[in-house]
Amino acid sequence: MSKSKIPKLAIVEQDPWLEPVQEAVYERYQRFINQEHSIVKQFGSLQQFAAAYLYFGIHFDKKENAWIYREWAPAAKGLFLIGDFNNWEYFTNPLQNIGNGIWEIKFPYEEFKSKFTHQSKIKVVVQTDNGTLPRIPAYISRVVQDEYSKDFAGQIWSSEKKYQWKINSFSGPKKQDLLIYECHIGMAQEKEGVGTYIEFKENILPQIKEKGYNSIQIMALAEHPYYGSFGYHVSNFFAPSSRFGTPEELKELIDTAHQMGLSVIMDIVHSHTVKNTNEGINNFDGSGHQYFHEGERGNHAAWDSKIFDYGKTEVLQFLLSNVAYWMKEFKVDGFRFDGVSSMLYFHHGISFDFGDRDAYFTNGVEYDAITYLQLANKLIKDINPNAISVAEDVSGMPGLCNKIEDGGIGFDYRLGMGIPDYWVKLLKEKNDENWNLWELWDQMTNRNWQSKTIAYAESHDQALVGDKTLAFRLMDKEMYFSMSKSTDNPIVDRGIALLKLIRIFTLSLGGEAYLNFMGNEFGHPEWIDFPREGNNWSYKHAQRLWSLSTRDDLKYKYLADFDKAMLDFVTLNKILNALPPQQLWVDDWHKIIVFERNELIFIFNFHSNLSPVDYAIPVLIEGGYSLVFDSDSSNYGGFSRIIEATTYYAKQDKGKIMLNYYSPNRSMQVLKRLV
Repeated sequence: MSKSKIPKLAIVEQDPWLEPVQEAVYERYQRFINQEHSIVKQFGSLQQFAAAYLYFGIHFDKKENAWIYREWAPAAKGLFLIGDFNNWEYFTNPLQNIGNGIWEIKFPYEEFKSKFTHQSKIKVVVQTDNGTLPRIPAYISRVVQDEYSKDFAGQIWSSEKKYQWKINSFSGPKKQDLLIYECHIGMAQEKEGVGTYIEFKENILPQIKEKGYNSIQIMALAEHPYYGSFGYHVSNFFAPSSRFGTPEELKELIDTAHQMGLSVIMDIVHSHTVKNTNEGINNFDGSGHQYFHEGERGNHAAWDSKIFDYGKTEVLQFLLSNVAYWMKEFKVDGFRFDGVSSMLYFHHGISFDFGDRDAYFTNGVEYDAITYLQLANKLIKDINPNAISVAEDVSGMPGLCNKIEDGGIGFDYRLGMGIPDYWVKLLKEKNDENWNLWELWDQMTNRNWQSKTIAYAESHDQALVGDKTLAFRLMDKEMYFSMSKSTDNPIVDRGIALLKLIRIFTLSLGGEAYLNFMGNEFGHPEWIDFPREGNNWSYKHAQRLWSLSTRDDLKYKYLADFDKAMLDFVTLNKILNALPPQQLWVDDWHKIIVFERNELIFIFNFHSNLSPVDYAIPVLIEGGYSLVFDSDSSNYGGFSRIIEATTYYAKQDKGKIMLNYYSPNRSMQVLKRLV
């Protein structure tokens, strides 16, 4: 097809910068169409293709009145199921090769009903050219770790008490401003130990609802052998982590969240997996490249992990089935796809400068991974049109959040990962008086407006050992000695003031949704450090000290109350999905920046000491204005320098509409026109 005859897809129509690569954009779309057609022709539909979790693994078949176990292992020489049911004898229960690399064994109910029982442990012995090893079935839905040997094993999960959902269909906050609370089940409790699904449901969900968030993003749900990996080195993709409880308890947590009006987004890790052969799927059939690329291409050197071969039909089926599994069996409302930048490029986006169009379409692009992500997003919307999909991408791939039929990849949102990096860099490298307001504005607003962005000032990344939360960067050791309301400390005053400004500046300008990691909203004083040899296997830093935020004698409560007020304010005024902000004034000398969004006037003063009186600010419409939000309120640890009941009048002045205003330093206010 000549270039002149290539259809110009919508993302090219909307962005002339893409016109020189419109052929590559079209080819990207065509690869998706071809792959989808191939799947539909062979399997009937994308959803049927993604129902493999109902075929592979261990299931009770009512028609055959038998347990059936199936595994895809094309290079294996033999498979044998072992476990409690046969005293772990290696070769007494062989699977049969039924074609296409699929192995199968059946256990008649009457013969095995006293042996093949709920919670009994199993593994599969795989014979290969390189030896015979016991493995955990790839599609297993329950994995447990032995308390003493620390060995992982699969577990038959056949509880007759099937969970009865109270909320069968949940639409979620799709039409609202999306306010996400990023959380980790295990470290969500105040105790020094691993929290559970039940404890999270009972202790944490009500807090999240009360704080004003409408979505939770749960990390580390799929089983992972190393607790401190934060769940990013998954070993068993279909098994909810047994560290936190049972599958039914996770379902109850999600059901309860839905009853509270909270949507549940799952961190899903399809960008890589653990190298472990004892717990994971690496080298399962002995070929070295069953699920992964062959040789070095199958290794992720930076993450010490394995990379999927997204071009293989069976790998696509495994991953897409995993998406369907979590949505259908656990009713999650969407996914945050981890490591998308790594998936999109053979170079994984590491130390790569995305300065030209070729970098996104020809230079090291992993076409099969893009097609997989398009299929995943299509599947997500097929299952639940209200579901949310989020990409963790730093590269700025064009079309990432556009519809597939428009030439995009189909995500709803991308994470604004450059924003927290910017705040850290600013606090590390510049004194307050050297902050450049034009640069601040550019960092928040210079983005592809076709791609909806989730803005955040910090996430779990900044809280980990080796880094610092914003609160700790701002206040450091003073957080241990000067957070009492009876103690005056200028370092703490500065820290609280700037922390509030950073959060609401990010929220009001940085995106169409907002995210916060649990505890950061009240300036949690401790970093995150999971139990390891270097800290004597302590849980001291793998917990959240919620009680600090509720104590009336501590300043943490100021920050917690501010965060709730901020979220209530943006929700009430529908800020995030309003039209883009309009810059009205930037005064880098006084460090004052003013903008309008959704008919509200936002006034920020970042100066360390200047608080100009009768300061003239340009606005769009004449008339009276009242104060509707004030970060300087004493309720939030400020100094209440603005009289709340004051009315400000905007008048014509030399062809401009000006409003005279007192602007307290290190504070922000929002004004609303009186009607």
